[in-house]
Amino acid sequence: MSLIGDDDRPQRPAAIVIGEDLSAHSLEELADRRAALEEEIERIDRLSEAKSASRAAADSFFKT
Repeated sequence: MSLIGDDDRPQRPAAIVIGEDLSAHSLEELADRRAALEEEIERIDRLSEAKSASRAAADSFFKT
């Protein structure tokens, strides 16, 4: 027996599926989706910048 009922469990955000039909979504849902995608783009940009800096440091270290 679970101490947490099914309705009490934290809800996972719905996965964003690229290319899905968005016509049934409300304006609020579309705004939320856009915000989530923008946050993901920012996260990718930060990771890309960190990896570029790491690569530049390694290239500089191993230059002959």
